[in-house]
Amino acid sequence: MPAKQRILIAEDDRSISNFMKTILESNNYDVLCAASGSDACFVAENHCPDLLLLDLGLPDLDGLQLIKRIRSWSAMPIIVVSARTHELDKVNALDLGADDYITKPFGTNELLARIRTALRHGGTPSSQLDIKQSGCYHVGELVIDYDKYRVYLGGEDAKLTQNEFKLVALLGRYAGKVLTYDTIIRAIWGPNAPTDNQILRVNMANIRRKIEKCPARPEYIFTEVGIGYRLVDVESYEAKNN
Repeated sequence: MPAKQRILIAEDDRSISNFMKTILESNNYDVLCAASGSDACFVAENHCPDLLLLDLGLPDLDGLQLIKRIRSWSAMPIIVVSARTHELDKVNALDLGADDYITKPFGTNELLARIRTALRHGGTPSSQLDIKQSGCYHVGELVIDYDKYRVYLGGEDAKLTQNEFKLVALLGRYAGKVLTYDTIIRAIWGPNAPTDNQILRVNMANIRRKIEKCPARPEYIFTEVGIGYRLVDVESYEAKNN
């Protein structure tokens, strides 16, 4: 079975938090909860959720400050779920990096739909229209399915671990661009992860064994020595193989 996508709920109202947790778990999400801004920061940095549901009225840290802090190291989708209805609150949240804004009270189906959309689109450049339209990034025989949380090669499941999938999915969102070692490590393992690149090299070696026909001569993920990694874009792949 594919790994569950992990969602962090930052909400100090226990009844609302429990309500959202029940909905999400019944829809096969892994859920973490935090009742304060400091707790949310700790959980986000140490458990690297795939998405954050954020109430702006946390007791110790304004939600806008939390968005700014999270955005300093992570591109994880952030959906604000707040009772604040003033347009300026929405504008400020979105300007600081929130991906969406839901006003309380909200419907279950709306919440789930917004989450699916944010998980699909989060961090995706506008050039990656295939991800936005189909939920997949497809280059050569490689398919990254963002909805199913899987990677396929030639139609076969590559059987990546959760962190391996996150790494490939991140590179797919920025296909054709080099992501630095530090950027990748922070996005996958959080800002407190070791910066010696060892954990990243081990995961990349495992990924290449699973998706490259010849890991020593990769077709899909390339190393920019001393800088980071790049997943090939469709145009470059087709130019090389046609």
